[in-house]
Amino acid sequence: MKTEILYGIHPVHEMLSAGRRRVYEIYLAKEKNTARLKPIISLAESRGISRQTIGSANFKALVGPVVHQGVAARVSPYPLATLTEILQTSQAGDDRFFLLMLDSLIDPQNLGALIRTALCAGIDGVILPKDNCATPTTAVSRASAGALEHIKLSRVTNLVQTIKLCKNRGLWIIGLLKDAQQSIYAGDLAGSIALVLGGEQKGLRPLVRKNCDFLFSIPQQGPVDSLNASAAGAVAMYEAWRQRQER
Repeated sequence: MKTEILYGIHPVHEMLSAGRRRVYEIYLAKEKNTARLKPIISLAESRGISRQTIGSANFKALVGPVVHQGVAARVSPYPLATLTEILQTSQAGDDRFFLLMLDSLIDPQNLGALIRTALCAGIDGVILPKDNCATPTTAVSRASAGALEHIKLSRVTNLVQTIKLCKNRGLWIIGLLKDAQQSIYAGDLAGSIALVLGGEQKGLRPLVRKNCDFLFSIPQQGPVDSLNASAAGAVAMYEAWRQRQER
């Protein structure tokens, strides 16, 4: 039976709220203030989940040298979705999908930050390649403040083939490229789209870039070369959200 240890107040609380994982046990640190942990304890009790209180040394042995905030849970692995499941129903309710694809994004902190923004911006699903990309670990759930527990996320073998499948489904593929001539603010992001964001070092891979329908840049000024991946993704997702709300 494969399990993992999820830690931190927000990840554990959101995991319990989402109800997508099997929970085997909740762990509480003796030395921590239980006031902030009461909602977690209440949710665990309502679902009949056992819990135990352990000392700091045992807690550190359980979760490692991380900021755990006095709570952890032994849970089943993250429940990945398939592309078919993601494309079953859009949040807009009119087959107007809003997806985020991440190409070779390595940093778990960036992945967590992007997932948190994606959930807030109404993304229907996040798609990652299986190779050369961060994975939905417990550290990513922590970085997303628990948003990972609610988002639909799929890992695919071939991102280019997935792009082609989405095109056949009627989605427009929008790539973010620092040097693209057209600004994202001049583009039409209100339809059924997938935003494609490249990795921290090299951006979009050439074949992924070639298969995008449009390439947009984010205008900027000043001496800094570019926005980091999570900041660029946030700008793009919220510009799309703005246009979709107005439409």
